[in-house]
Amino acid sequence: MVELTDARRVTARTVVIAIAAGYRRPDVADLARFERCGVYYWATPIETRPYGKEPVLLVGGGNSAGQAAVFLASQVEHVHMFIRGVSLEHSMSHYLIERVTFLSNLTLHTRTELTALQGDAHLERVHYRGAGGMEGSMTARHLFVFVGAEPNTSWLKTCGVSLDEKGFVLTDIDLAEARTRPLLFQTSVESVFAIGDVRSGSTKRVASAVGEGAGVVAQIHRFMAGAR
Repeated sequence: MVELTDARRVTARTVVIAIAAGYRRPDVADLARFERCGVYYWATPIETRPYGKEPVLLVGGGNSAGQAAVFLASQVEHVHMFIRGVSLEHSMSHYLIERVTFLSNLTLHTRTELTALQGDAHLERVHYRGAGGMEGSMTARHLFVFVGAEPNTSWLKTCGVSLDEKGFVLTDIDLAEARTRPLLFQTSVESVFAIGDVRSGSTKRVASAVGEGAGVVAQIHRFMAGAR
């Protein structure tokens, strides 16, 4: 039984959780105001085409940020990369660190975080705090934010579905408490499955989510056959 927010109830033998995840946003005033007019949470040729000769700013130090940095460096004049840590070692895969650090048109700013954004109709300048509390600012019309994803799973806390420390849904091999070997994408509630960005350990990409969506159908058929 699934209960909706309007109090309606739907009876189902299985449920697939595919609610994706939202972009995590730094706690910076006016960030939302500049979304789509200078602030972006993804990096594709559509975003880079208008300003190939302009420098861009990338915030984040994880694998997704590393992949975005490599892509952006191939498209624009220069990339400034802000990370809060002292290095990329604890947040990014080694192969990506090697690629990022060898980019001749990328400057890595460690122990640096955004403090404010400035501009009228479009982002024009960013303010930041660096190592030792040093305050600074730089011209930046294009800011890419890659600081991770935040799952919309608070509603699952009373459903018995196990989550990891970040709130993503645990499935199959990540379920340490499972009494029997779970099916792929199966959660701690045997009739509930999870796919895509909301699933712990998944690759946060559209292609991956599409593949998991196709794969879960076969797992549901196996579950239904065993439940008869």
